[in-house]
Amino acid sequence: MSERLKTPLYEEHTALNAKMIDFGKWIMPVEYAGIINEHNATRTSAGIFDLTHMGELKVEGTGRIDFVNKLVTNDVESLQENQILYTAVCKGDGGILDDILVYRLKDYIFLVVNASNVDKIYNWFKKHETQDASVTDISDDNCLIAIQGPVSERIMQKIVDKKLSEIKYYHCDFMNVCGHYCLVSRTGYTGEDGFEIYCKPKFGKEIWKKLLEQGKEFNIQPIGLGARDTLRLESKYCLYGNEINEELNPIEAGIGWTVKMNKKDFTGKSALEKLVKTKTLIGFEMTDRGIPRHGYKIQKNAKVIGFVTSGTYSPTLKKNIGLGYVDIENKNTGNEIDIIIREKPAKAVIVKTPFYIGSIKH
Repeated sequence: MSERLKTPLYEEHTALNAKMIDFGKWIMPVEYAGIINEHNATRTSAGIFDLTHMGELKVEGTGRIDFVNKLVTNDVESLQENQILYTAVCKGDGGILDDILVYRLKDYIFLVVNASNVDKIYNWFKKHETQDASVTDISDDNCLIAIQGPVSERIMQKIVDKKLSEIKYYHCDFMNVCGHYCLVSRTGYTGEDGFEIYCKPKFGKEIWKKLLEQGKEFNIQPIGLGARDTLRLESKYCLYGNEINEELNPIEAGIGWTVKMNKKDFTGKSALEKLVKTKTLIGFEMTDRGIPRHGYKIQKNAKVIGFVTSGTYSPTLKKNIGLGYVDIENKNTGNEIDIIIREKPAKAVIVKTPFYIGSIKH
């Protein structure tokens, strides 16, 4: 096993007594003051996240827009400069290679990919390079810090030189953060309003410390991977390896809105056009005791109808919740189902999702 990588903020995490874990090829903080405390801080005030483990790719050349458009399901051509979209990258059979963010910047396209898929997506794009479009992995050039929560704009505004209220949801701009030139986007993975800051690694510590200092009056908290997962689950955001993977497709995963069939062509289009939905992603609340976990069977009338993809205790709802795939005929809200926990059925009910809607400013 190769040595795990440390982000530029590693020493900051250990100084805050974070519990560190192996996460892919990285050493990352899973919690600081406890998952529930961190989750609640993000929902009610603000939380700060180290996301440097994510990957970034740069696509250049006169044909960059058409090139990326053919490799993703959403419509890159529809983007204005400094606008962002969420999209799937599919194989020819419609299976999801990754879910990514596409930033349309003035001189290049900026892609943000999941940590576990950086090499895979880089190689996939590299394989399809054209004479007028080239891709470069620039992950090592970036430290990525997110601030999320209802007061995140008020905190962040103190350390930037542009008016953040003018940046719409899923838009971005270059600006000085603590005097350093950074790309700042109004995006996140928590269901709350917030920003993601891409800076040079050498400036990461300064920006991290400054955000904590400026946010002290609002009780800002550093947030680990544990609370990041409970936050995204309450908002029904798919996690690669759980709700989506190469065997699953965006239509059944509930992100069919990212698939633009009116585009001329893209990888996976033909397969997705022919797809007959047999299963779909649903959300459920436990009515019996027990926390659902990834891989648990879902049954109805003692018959297996699906499987759990993610489950947790929801600090906001104070209930045990989960996501999972079920046969299409069993998808309706209000349906009672059984989650098999330790070989015993525990009752649950299918509910409307997302479980929780936060402070995002659309």
